[in-house]
Amino acid sequence: MDTNTPTEEEQDFPQLRFLRVLVSTLAGVMILGLLVLITLIVIRFRTPPAAAVPTLPAAITLPEGAVPQAITAGPGWFLIVTQDGRALVYGPDGAQVSESTLTLP
Repeated sequence: MDTNTPTEEEQDFPQLRFLRVLVSTLAGVMILGLLVLITLIVIRFRTPPAAAVPTLPAAITLPEGAVPQAITAGPGWFLIVTQDGRALVYGPDGAQVSESTLTLP
């Protein structure tokens, strides 16, 4: 048996051993991070999306001669801007709550 032949551990430089451990650790962390990202994406797409359009009442009756120009909605109310410069606020049941006059450009 030849005792002058260095073993595999003796042939490595200390920096090379450190680099191997560092690369292996980085690979493991990257694999774990990728698994976490995939899990979060799956969880996110599994939940149903929020309603994009609010539920509109069955009917809204506009005042005589009012022509809608814009409609917007908030939690529990709807706002209709008419071409003659009125802002009509309606409740979720379709009943008019208030009316304001606007100065349109």
